[in-house]
Amino acid sequence: MKKHNFSAGPCILPQSVLQKAAEAVLDFNNLNLSLIEISHRSKDFVEVMENARNLALEHLGLQDKGYKALFLQGGASLEFLMVAYNLLEKKAAYLNTGTWSDKAIKEAKLIGEVVEVATSKSDNFNFIPKNYQIPKDADYFHCTSNNTIFGTQIQDFPDTGIPMVCDMSSDIFSRQLDFSKFSLIYAGAQKNMGPAGTTLVVIKEEILGKVSRAIPSMLNYKVHIAKDSMFNTPAVFPVYVSMLTLEWLKNLGGISEIEKVNNQKAELLYNEIDRNPLFEGFVANKEDRSKMNATFNLKNEDLKATFENQLKQAGINGLNGHRSVGGYRASMYNALPLESVQVLVDVMQTVEKGA
Repeated sequence: MKKHNFSAGPCILPQSVLQKAAEAVLDFNNLNLSLIEISHRSKDFVEVMENARNLALEHLGLQDKGYKALFLQGGASLEFLMVAYNLLEKKAAYLNTGTWSDKAIKEAKLIGEVVEVATSKSDNFNFIPKNYQIPKDADYFHCTSNNTIFGTQIQDFPDTGIPMVCDMSSDIFSRQLDFSKFSLIYAGAQKNMGPAGTTLVVIKEEILGKVSRAIPSMLNYKVHIAKDSMFNTPAVFPVYVSMLTLEWLKNLGGISEIEKVNNQKAELLYNEIDRNPLFEGFVANKEDRSKMNATFNLKNEDLKATFENQLKQAGINGLNGHRSVGGYRASMYNALPLESVQVLVDVMQTVEKGA
């Protein structure tokens, strides 16, 4: 029986995508060669890369708007540095809402001045700060849209007046936004798009070329744009699986359709967390709750063994919370079926009845 996979990342992927990816590893495009042994310069893979980049822009509604899509390596962690290398001339503004934005700030400080406009760190990042001021003379404003570890999500993005950069690693393609508000978006594939090994970067070209420093080639967005994400050997398999996932999403009806399902999943689980006296949510304000990562605790530790045994029997995988939060975390990425969330809710109700 296929398990109900709530893992925070690497993430659950659609079964149809896994099937096609498995077939391609054995024989890609009837070449009698594996996808992972053909040349990345071959016509067959160049088409994959072009299709993946075009699909990303199409889903975000950024075609013909001056944006370029790249599939790079190094994860979102390398983007923490690349963003600053390419954009930070005098100072940058950062909103600190979790572990990953905290790390982004650390890397940016290696390059220049960083203004932390607001933070929820003192409360273990259990809310999204509001009503902060963004310096108008900053080179850019950086935020993290969804905080995987703590289960918070930005619902309203500010009007900055300066380029806005967003780490969307764990909620990319999950909800409709005006993506043209962002000058640069980056997202590690392994949270909601594909396997670990590639990172989607979407850049408005006009923001580049404005820093005075020399940028190493591998860290230079302009170099990667000029080479169509082929400056160095790309992560062939992760790019291919990401392309398949983007095709799967398109066939479903795109972001607008998957958002409806994601809303249903989040509502189902959060309603149970709020109703069931055995559980409590981690996030302080309901309006800050993530629709991708629901964090919650079991109030009575004496029921921990019972609950986790029920989870195991139900075939539920990956529910343990991050070590910095504890408790449980249900990651409900695009490919997780509504039925899996219902199974989790059923287990929570079963434990309640037996308590």
